[in-house]
Amino acid sequence: MAMNVLISNDDGYNAFGINVLSDIIKDMGHRVYVVAPDRNQSATSHSLTLTNPLRINKTGKRKWMISGTPTDCVLIATHGLLNEKIHMVLSGINHGPNMGEDIFYSGTVAAAMEGHLMGIPSIAFSLAAFSNHDFSSAEHLIPSIINYVIKTRIKKILLNVNIPSKPFNEIKGIKITELGSRVYSDTLIKKTDPRGRSYYWIGGQEPTYKKKKGTDFQAIEHDYVSITPMHINLTDSKTAAKLKGLNNVF
Repeated sequence: MAMNVLISNDDGYNAFGINVLSDIIKDMGHRVYVVAPDRNQSATSHSLTLTNPLRINKTGKRKWMISGTPTDCVLIATHGLLNEKIHMVLSGINHGPNMGEDIFYSGTVAAAMEGHLMGIPSIAFSLAAFSNHDFSSAEHLIPSIINYVIKTRIKKILLNVNIPSKPFNEIKGIKITELGSRVYSDTLIKKTDPRGRSYYWIGGQEPTYKKKKGTDFQAIEHDYVSITPMHINLTDSKTAAKLKGLNNVF
């Protein structure tokens, strides 16, 4: 059955990856709605624009760009911009990996999370390379992943998918993973401008991750597709149990 699929991203409405994803879904026979930021919104996380007006411009058939974050895009699309019921929210394909703690910063993952909050099955897709992007394996694998999700009929589903940037014949398979843990280095760079004033860049070297079996990072490192099922309940139940004594403080 054909679905209405909302696609967004954080690289911007004209990024190569979002156009690849849109073409994949169209070729599957689904109706595609693209609502994406009008510029790069990487690392905007799950932020909403509350202090500035948002501009919406239609750029093509069922395609809009918005002067806001990925979360803004999904919220606006599902709360009035589109008259059709959305059956699935897809985000990406991101030009770079989203693994481990990086999901908390990722606008790509945030767009999928916003769909998930609305009870819509949602998937974030990322190409696990910072350069030399090869989308061929993503084009081959994404239809199978989506069809399998449809077949399972899991309504409250949120998946974070990272796909190696390699030809399909070099992909070893798919792993269902947990989030890894990032190793930070050179994350704050201080420089001086021509007037002698200090300024800073947040960034530095490409991230590395702790080696742990079963993680998204290990899967990508060994040329597997990583699929991490997620939920948004961040409650630490074990610590909560240890803190119950605080109920007797007053």
